[in-house]
Amino acid sequence: MTAPDDRITIYGSFTSSSSYKAILYLALARLPYSFRTVNLKTGVQKTSQYLAVNRWGVVPSLRHRGLTILQSNVILDYLARTTGHFEPATEQQRWQAREWLSWEADHITAVAKVRHSARFRASHPEVIAEFRPKAEAALAFVDNTLKDRDWLVGDECSIADIGCWGRMVFMAEGGFDIARWPHVEAWSRRLKAMPGFALPYDLIPSKDREYDPA
Repeated sequence: MTAPDDRITIYGSFTSSSSYKAILYLALARLPYSFRTVNLKTGVQKTSQYLAVNRWGVVPSLRHRGLTILQSNVILDYLARTTGHFEPATEQQRWQAREWLSWEADHITAVAKVRHSARFRASHPEVIAEFRPKAEAALAFVDNTLKDRDWLVGDECSIADIGCWGRMVFMAEGGFDIARWPHVEAWSRRLKAMPGFALPYDLIPSKDREYDPA
């Protein structure tokens, strides 16, 4: 599992919202990368080969310039610092974008927990019952934030938007109707209008792939 130092390599899974965040960033930034699929269904994440990349046996993982970076929001931070794309204009805004990523990991992740239980573990309704109110509260907070602005931080899309949307993207699979949050829905349309945007099942490869934008 090696690649040339200057080329970004992402290890991820077709059904993973965490993987989607990093890949969406690269697609919107029009950056070349290598994708290495980690089939969670067959347990590739538990193999010694993958554990040598990611000690927790989760996705995504990033390798670049001799570094290995783990955790989706840390990867977004690294990509923004390294490539300069989707960094807000001021230092205060750059910290705010990272605050959003930290908040997402505590709150919007509830959307993913509901979706995972609804799609993959339907025999655990108690998980859905616990996390649905938390997910709805997080969605309502984002909706209210976007009431008078186009983006979460500053005047353009940033890693805050990519990180938060990347976790919300499978909300319909968790039974959340985005129309309940009209400002979130309008924000999602702005994201979808950006060159390079695609939804997860259209963007995340199901097999290893080399991506080189024209």
